[in-house]
Amino acid sequence: MAKNTICLWYDKDAEAAARFYAETFPDSAVGAIIPAPGNYPAGQQGDVLVVEFTVAGIPCIGLNGGSGITHNEAFSFQIATDTQEETDRYWNAIVGNGGQESACGWCKDKWGVSWQITPRVLMEAVAAGGDQAKRAFDAMMTMKKIDVAVIEAARRG
Repeated sequence: MAKNTICLWYDKDAEAAARFYAETFPDSAVGAIIPAPGNYPAGQQGDVLVVEFTVAGIPCIGLNGGSGITHNEAFSFQIATDTQEETDRYWNAIVGNGGQESACGWCKDKWGVSWQITPRVLMEAVAAGGDQAKRAFDAMMTMKKIDVAVIEAARRG
C-alpha cells in the first residue's frame, strides 16, 4: 500500500467500482481484495471490506462501509484529455454506465463519485488569461460535456 492513498467509501460495490475504473482509464488496475475478518455494521465476515486499486496512476482503496456516507462534489477525479474523442470516451463510459451529467465537464459515476473530464485546451485557455480566457470560460459555462472545437473557437475569438 502506498504511503498516501485516497480512501473512497462505498455502500457495498467497491470491487465493481474498482473494476470499472480499471477497464475505463489507462494506468489503472485492481489490486488486493481484502475480506472482512469479522462481522461489521455493513456486512458479514468474509464479505469484501477493502479493495486496493489505482485510477490513472493514483493509489486508492475502496471501503465497503455501508450506506451511511455518500460522495459529493467536494472530491472529484480530474481526468485531462487531449482530444474530443478521448473526452467523449471517458464521459460516455461514466454517464453510460448509470452515471449522470452535470455542468462544465463534471459528471458522476453510478456510485456517486464525481469526475471532471477536462480537455487540456480548456485549462490552457483559462491559464492564458485575458480575453481568450474569458471567452473560453464563458463557452464552458454553457456546456455539460466540454466541446473542444467550441473552446478552441472561443479562445481564438
